[in-house]
Amino acid sequence: IQSPGAQAESDADKGLAIVREAERRNQGWGDSIAEAQMILRDRQGSASVRRMELRSLEAGQGTDGGRTVLFFRSPPDVDGTALLTHSHETRDDDQWLYLPEIKRVKRISGSGKSGSFMGSEFSYEDMRDAQIGKYTFRLEREEACGEESCFVVERRPRDEDSMYTRQLVWIEKAEYRTVKTAFFDRKNYHLKTLTIGDYRRYLGKYWRPHRLVMENHQSGKSTELLWQNYRFRQNLSI
Repeated sequence: IQSPGAQAESDADKGLAIVREAERRNQGWGDSIAEAQMILRDRQGSASVRRMELRSLEAGQGTDGGRTVLFFRSPPDVDGTALLTHSHETRDDDQWLYLPEIKRVKRISGSGKSGSFMGSEFSYEDMRDAQIGKYTFRLEREEACGEESCFVVERRPRDEDSMYTRQLVWIEKAEYRTVKTAFFDRKNYHLKTLTIGDYRRYLGKYWRPHRLVMENHQSGKSTELLWQNYRFRQNLSI
């Protein structure tokens, strides 16, 4: 008979193994450029649309983490706004927001990462890379998710400044793609759910989603990201 402690350790090992396999399957793509519409909806359903471009550079050998730059292209009041993120494997990511209207760079750190990113339901923390070293993991259960079968993995941020106490991540078993994440606030209330879909494969092996929806269950607001025009290996340097 397995003791509760041994079972907990086994579930932790399984959870870590699952996310490591998901990471392994997404290595080697190099760099990419993609475009997106960001659709912000309020509680009544009224919507506003922004257009963005994301440039991503994968972590290379001997580097601590990847790099991303997200540029806003429209409407005019946000055109030129940019978010630069330097990811790190274990410590907090570095983020800077460029505001063209005042020609100022704002560093996002500490408690600031819980703030809304450009009025959306994504926080600055949500825009950071979910590096494995920043969390503890545990396989909570396995269950059906639509037509797929999923692992449900709990991850808990190691960072005491995180706005979340824990997250539940649904990872489908066939391709190890994340299809949903539930976010729980510091009081362990269900705050938001991110649904990820319309995956398409690039370069014969790399899956990328074309639709993400973040729903805030406490405010009634949502933000939809519609991605398109992925291009890989563009010789980027960020």
